[in-house]
Amino acid sequence: MQHQIDGVIAQVLHLRFEAGESCWASRGSIVSLEDGLDWHLKVPGGFEGAVKRGLAGENLALTFIQARREGAQAVLSANQAGKITAWDLEHDGPVLATRGSFLAAVGEVDIGVSIARRAGAAFFGGAGFFLQKMSGRGQIFIHGAGDFMERVLGEGERMLVSNGNLAAFSQQVDYNVRSVGGCRKMLFGGEGIFMTELVGPGRVLLQSLKRTLVQATAQA
Repeated sequence: MQHQIDGVIAQVLHLRFEAGESCWASRGSIVSLEDGLDWHLKVPGGFEGAVKRGLAGENLALTFIQARREGAQAVLSANQAGKITAWDLEHDGPVLATRGSFLAAVGEVDIGVSIARRAGAAFFGGAGFFLQKMSGRGQIFIHGAGDFMERVLGEGERMLVSNGNLAAFSQQVDYNVRSVGGCRKMLFGGEGIFMTELVGPGRVLLQSLKRTLVQATAQA
């Protein structure tokens, strides 16, 4: 399947299908579909998958698009300002995406939910207790609010991320939280009580705008 990412402020994803090809997409992401494409709602992983997705705060079902003819094109969007980037599962390995970051998946992809490894990350981390996990063979398209900043962490390399600015990261990256320390920082620093701590190795995608703020603005 061929793809192209267009746009500057609010990017969109163009997918060109071969006959019989299909893709997963987040609900509400369809901008346009050409004749020859069919779509319906489908739950990855069946009933168990639906339960886990509900706990993760994601929609229970995703949009499933399938082509009846060669060359049919679909345009997808996250419906908010930001950038889109591809994550190659064969090259970069399985990926964990925070809420709202997953846009689409093509190929032989298993879409599930992963539980945060550490209790601190589960209850106080900005990404939450459950994270959406994609593995297998194919490409995942990740949406980041604002602009993307990419880091590749070495073995044992650490970085702190403000809650809401984490978009996606490699499965092997350790995810935890760390107190900002000091009452003045907690009360007046604007970062809350905890920040997200990531420990390499692995690839990390940060977003320049906090997704929670973007969503609140869009709803208003």
